[in-house]
Amino acid sequence: MGADNAVNFSELVNKNKQTLARLKESPRLLLHRRDGEDLVLTTATRAEQDQTVVSAATRMLAAMAKREPGSMELLLDILPEAFPWVRFLPEADVHAFAVELVDTMRAADSIDNNAAVAHMLIAWQHTAEVHSDPVLLAALTEDHGTDYGPAPDPRDIH
Repeated sequence: MGADNAVNFSELVNKNKQTLARLKESPRLLLHRRDGEDLVLTTATRAEQDQTVVSAATRMLAAMAKREPGSMELLLDILPEAFPWVRFLPEADVHAFAVELVDTMRAADSIDNNAAVAHMLIAWQHTAEVHSDPVLLAALTEDHGTDYGPAPDPRDIH
């Protein structure tokens, strides 16, 4: 979002009519907050339209990936254009990423929440970053000869 589509949250509170009128000029308004994460303000109609588009694209991709012969090969061919960082993944991981992408998009669409897709994409991108750096990859895959025990559940770390 451009700077012209951003205001401080206090403007919404203090000048709500003028601030809301800006939604006629732009589909979204970024609200900067001092004490928390920025917010995005849009109309319910626009949010519904955005979700409809995402859902339609998800359903088309999933249907194509499962029904059309050779579609997985096509998906594997276009992934580097859509996600240039996949070039750093080993071939088997590119295939695993493609399958997980389609499956996660379908599951997320079924509950109308795309957070899992975003999380999955970020995780795979980080995996590609590790593979792109030979020193980091060696450090993370080297057998150190010591078992450090079970890893703590990251949800329990505060």
